[in-house]
Amino acid sequence: MESPAAAPTVPRPTSPTRPDIPITTTTPVKRERRWSVAALCIVLAAVAGLGAAAAVTSAGDRTKVIAIARDVPAGQALAAADLTVAEVSADARLTPVPAADRTSLVGKRAAVDLRQGGLLTTTQLAPGTGLGDDKQQVGVQVKRGQAPAGTLAAGDKVLAVTTPAQGEQTDSKDTEAPPSTISAVVVSVSRPDASGTVVVNLAVSPTDGPLLATRASVGRIALIREPRSS
Repeated sequence: MESPAAAPTVPRPTSPTRPDIPITTTTPVKRERRWSVAALCIVLAAVAGLGAAAAVTSAGDRTKVIAIARDVPAGQALAAADLTVAEVSADARLTPVPAADRTSLVGKRAAVDLRQGGLLTTTQLAPGTGLGDDKQQVGVQVKRGQAPAGTLAAGDKVLAVTTPAQGEQTDSKDTEAPPSTISAVVVSVSRPDASGTVVVNLAVSPTDGPLLATRASVGRIALIREPRSS
């Protein structure tokens, strides 16, 4: 019996020749990184120092001035509660009233409407008190329909007209007679309350002040605004 023939030998594939890779040494970068970090820290420290110096300088340039604590209508006299002190950066373009003048401002009158939070300047104040040395001031509570609605302003000339007392009986002769009037100038007008009632401060001559106050206390006053051109 014959033995099986031996299988032919298959040559093994040869692997491709790998190129020789040169071995190189790199320069350590740790020292360069350390110098970069140190330089960055120095820059940040310098920037922080400049910022702190600027903040100190800015704080040193701040000044105390007068600000408005609450709304004040034009023509109304300033009260101590209307004023407060604020600190602002010094600026040549701003001319607010210095805080040291706060006491002298009480009693002066606003030439324009002053809004809460604004800085007060001398141009917003009317010269003097607005009354004059020979005038008295009387507050008149005016209900809806007893004065022109929303048209009265500081400086308006008005006639304070005496109205009949409630339940007062008049004959025909009295009805035809012109009512008693008092000439006055509006100093200020308050904001209307929920019912529409306002308080109008009037400047009148000393001879008319007591009479107007008496009639106003019982609600017997109505106001007529004179033509503004007169």
